[in-house]
Amino acid sequence: QVQLVESGGGLVQPGGSLRLSCVASGFTFDIYNMGWYRQAPGKQRESVAVITSAAITNYLDSVKGRFTISRDNAKNTVYLQMNSLKPEDTAVYSCNARFNMLNYWGQGTQVTVSS
Repeated sequence: QVQLVESGGGLVQPGGSLRLSCVASGFTFDIYNMGWYRQAPGKQRESVAVITSAAITNYLDSVKGRFTISRDNAKNTVYLQMNSLKPEDTAVYSCNARFNMLNYWGQGTQVTVSS
């Protein structure tokens, strides 16, 4: 049974930091490309950061220099370190695993940036 379980979301003030984690199970984690996506109310879901099985990373322009995606294959976990958070980063953040035609999603974790 495939599972992606996110944690680490919450309420943070502008300029603050959060670290999201996504623990995967039920598939061969190290061959999958992993990503973090977000969806704000009334907006389409967008890709925030992706890390391939070869650890190549790609970021949404608006988070470059502030967010860092990483993975620990020994722990079947992908992380998203978010620094210098802005109110416009407020959204539900979801973890994604992708390999060829296989595509899995976590349930999401809420990130709210507000004073």
